[in-house]
Amino acid sequence: MFRKNDAHRQEPLFSHFKEMHPRMIERLNTSWAPVFYEHVFCKIDEEPFAVLYCPDNGRPNSPVNVFLALEFIKHWRDYTDEELFHEAWFNLQVRYALGCWNLNEDHVAPRTFYDFRERVYRYALTHPDEEDLIFGQFIRLTENFIQKTGAKTDAQRVDSSLFMSNIQKAGRLRLAFDVLYHAVEACQEELPEELRAVLSPTYKTEVLHRTKNRDKDARLNELLNLGGQLLALAKERAWEDIPFLKILDRFLSEQADYDGETKTWKAKALKDIPANSLQSCHDVDATYRKKGNKAQSGYVVNIAETTSKENLAEFITDYKVAKNTTSDIDMLTERLPELAERTGVKDIYADGGYYGPAVEEAAEKVGVNMHYTGLTGAKPKSGVIPMSEFSIKDRRIIEACPEGKPALSSSYSEAEKKLSAEFDINTCRSCPRREECPVRTGRNKATINISQKKVVADETRSRLEGNKDAISCRAGIEGTNSALKRAQGLDKLNVRGLHKCRVVVGLKTASHNFGQFLRWLQREAAAIKKALVPSPGILVGI
Repeated sequence: MFRKNDAHRQEPLFSHFKEMHPRMIERLNTSWAPVFYEHVFCKIDEEPFAVLYCPDNGRPNSPVNVFLALEFIKHWRDYTDEELFHEAWFNLQVRYALGCWNLNEDHVAPRTFYDFRERVYRYALTHPDEEDLIFGQFIRLTENFIQKTGAKTDAQRVDSSLFMSNIQKAGRLRLAFDVLYHAVEACQEELPEELRAVLSPTYKTEVLHRTKNRDKDARLNELLNLGGQLLALAKERAWEDIPFLKILDRFLSEQADYDGETKTWKAKALKDIPANSLQSCHDVDATYRKKGNKAQSGYVVNIAETTSKENLAEFITDYKVAKNTTSDIDMLTERLPELAERTGVKDIYADGGYYGPAVEEAAEKVGVNMHYTGLTGAKPKSGVIPMSEFSIKDRRIIEACPEGKPALSSSYSEAEKKLSAEFDINTCRSCPRREECPVRTGRNKATINISQKKVVADETRSRLEGNKDAISCRAGIEGTNSALKRAQGLDKLNVRGLHKCRVVVGLKTASHNFGQFLRWLQREAAAIKKALVPSPGILVGI
């Protein structure tokens, strides 16, 4: 049964902290603990977590805000669970941050903590279309940090970063063996000798460690055919509901083709395997992506962060976790409306990977100006007038050419997303820019047919010319991604599955923002101290 934990707000008359030496109390009050208690622990909203518990039966739950605060501390400090429990039991600062005023009270039991974590994961898994519980807390804490610091949110920058879940980087042969091994292991009934042999340690050694490079293709086909044999047997015995057999079925369909004549499975060429194919039998959501020179199996996170020269600290305002085959364009297009409504952002700085008609259209709808450090795709031909010099209404109707001559007629094809226009042939023939103009002159007419995508691209490139501010405003987010990976352990998470990864990334981004809030306090204190110290050569009081 759910119960809020607000007893900590009334500090007892006698507590272990009040019995400390005054110097120790002073040191404690200037540490991170009181800041965390006031701006994180006391700001946690426990009500949304009531859905994890029975509304009218059972014993009261252990404090939600204590467990959630421990998760924030774990990811802020990048602790292991063992290190976290040690700190929660014996570290005075952590005890103070959790509102535990007496050292012999509120013992954190690991099993209860794990049960709370499992409830949060299970809720995220069973309610995939709803906002996960951690995202709501992330927004609540971030808005508090922004309000306290006065950070400006009208300008923001976005970037994406690949990360792995708790899976092993496995080659094709290893993946085939793992899938087959767990499928065989999951089948409890009697199996043929050749399938039961897969569970033998000797077979694993022969397949993974003693197979020579020239024999790998033959060994892979052997595993695929054993998998096909197991699936055929499962169909006869109605084992279709076994999860690992479903994974085996998916793996075979992605990795091999069935030859009806020889009744055998043969491995597909690498180029024919889709990027969203199975990467691990333990994480069916993980996908494969190559970004730049780096290839990785796992997921991608897209973050938005404030960027202003007036801000003493920048805060992550939004995050989106998806399969790593999801494009930057799709993620930003999805998050733009909410981001604009919640933060009031007016300018967003991004790299060229975010450019696309979908992003431009979404940004235009919510009144956001997109600034790119560059554009992807083929560069325009030199010596050709860009479409940005034409007068075009609503990116659909061409009204005039770069020389100001009006079009005789103009139309737009909604189906093909193309613009067409006709100009006076005599005017075009005598035009001094005829050689570089995209308008084509024929015997009787001068026409132009261009895609709307080309129009948008040329307009954007024109806007980018000489825009050095976009580069400087966006650059800092690379450091944020690096900090999340180095300090918060985002590079490889200790969980598997898309929904669990979303929960953990939310905890890491919220803890990162707390670290930024601490930096703001330190910079504010340094600025005040500097203002109070007299300059050299000035006598105070004279």
